[in-house]
Amino acid sequence: MRRLEADVHLWQIFRSYLRVGLLTEMEYRINFWINLIQSLLSAAVALGALAVVFGQTDNLGGWTPAEMIALLGVYYIIGALIRVIIRPSMTQFMEDVRKGTLDFTLVKPADAQWLISVQKVEIWQLMDLVIGIGLLGLALQRMGERVGLQQAFIFGVTLLAGGLIVYSFWLILSTFAFWFVRVDNIQVIFTSLYEAGRWPITIYPGWLRMMLTFLVPVAFATTVPAQAFTGRLEPGLMLGALALAAFMLIVARLFWRYGLRAYSGASA
Repeated sequence: MRRLEADVHLWQIFRSYLRVGLLTEMEYRINFWINLIQSLLSAAVALGALAVVFGQTDNLGGWTPAEMIALLGVYYIIGALIRVIIRPSMTQFMEDVRKGTLDFTLVKPADAQWLISVQKVEIWQLMDLVIGIGLLGLALQRMGERVGLQQAFIFGVTLLAGGLIVYSFWLILSTFAFWFVRVDNIQVIFTSLYEAGRWPITIYPGWLRMMLTFLVPVAFATTVPAQAFTGRLEPGLMLGALALAAFMLIVARLFWRYGLRAYSGASA
């Protein structure tokens, strides 16, 4: 019962931050149109690049045009998670550490990691989520197939695992703010590497494939869910994605708690 009450409490906290984010963004409604135009242009350029590539070949590393569109859809969905919640919240967290204002979060009667993870929501970035879902629908139409319940379940599980992996990795990077003045450049590097996720991991050379799979787990965030969506995912990869998500969540939690010990606060 206590566990259920805690989960409800955390969900209420997230709804409150979501409402605050929505009200804040409503003050600058022009941002909606700016983000809409940027997202549509980005998607158009990405689809244009695919058209150029497949104008020269029938497949790319074994991926058909429809499967590549599905991969692009997953890329936009995970990217929306990053831009709507993860990046703005972690940026605010690092700023609070630098200024010593993280104290206000730590004294609140709720889990501090949860608070810093959802404290800022940029709601207009959800346009990328809409575009990602639209791309998945387009991919289904091009493949001429229907996704069964089992395939949809596997896709949902791998997509969730990919989101958790990205969140955990970003939290680990952000936690370094307890020791270093600025770690923004590290996050910029991750954002740049995430751009590689719009292409299947199999097209990269071995050394880069290993890095994007195990060092910076972009493959589990985009390629693996896309494989699940298109029905080409090996069973072992789904288990691997779940295992990696659980492992990284634990590591991120432990590293976060360890980092808190180094925080001196505004009174130092």
